[in-house]
Amino acid sequence: MATKKTTPTGTIAQNRRARHDYEILQKFEAGVMLTGSEVKSAREHKVQLQGSYARLKGDELWLLDAHIAPYSNAGYANHEPSRDRKLLLHRKELIRISEALGEKGLTLIPLAMYLKNGRIKVEVGVGRGMKNYDKRERIAERDVQRDVQRALRRDA
Repeated sequence: MATKKTTPTGTIAQNRRARHDYEILQKFEAGVMLTGSEVKSAREHKVQLQGSYARLKGDELWLLDAHIAPYSNAGYANHEPSRDRKLLLHRKELIRISEALGEKGLTLIPLAMYLKNGRIKVEVGVGRGMKNYDKRERIAERDVQRDVQRALRRDA
C-alpha cells in the first residue's frame, strides 16, 4: 500500500522567519503535549512560533519559547503562555535528531503548527543558520526567476 504524502491540512501558525534565517536540512512531524486551554487557544490560531526553538533534554524533545495565548473563556484554569511543551516522536526519530544535532552549527527549529486528523502537530526542522551573503544570494536568485517568469508570460 502506498503511503500518502502528509501536508499540513489546517495550518495554525507558521514560522516564516525560520525559513529565511535557516537552511532546512531535515523535517520531522511531532505531536505536542498541550493542556485543554492551550488546544482551544491553538484552534483559534493564537500561536506564535517566531523566536521559538526545540531542544533535546535527556531522551526527550521539548518546544521552548513558543507562545500560545491564554484562552479567553478558560476562567481560573488557564495556562502559562510561554511554558515548555514536550514534543512526541518515535525513538528512532529522536535518535536521528540527536545524531544530526551532533554536527556543528545545526539547530532544531519549529517550522509550523497545524491540525492533522484532529490532533495538533508541529513540524520541526534541523537547520543551519544562513549568513547574510547567503540570504542576499537567495533573494537575487528569486528575483531572477521572477523576471524570467514575467518575460515568459509577456511573450506568450
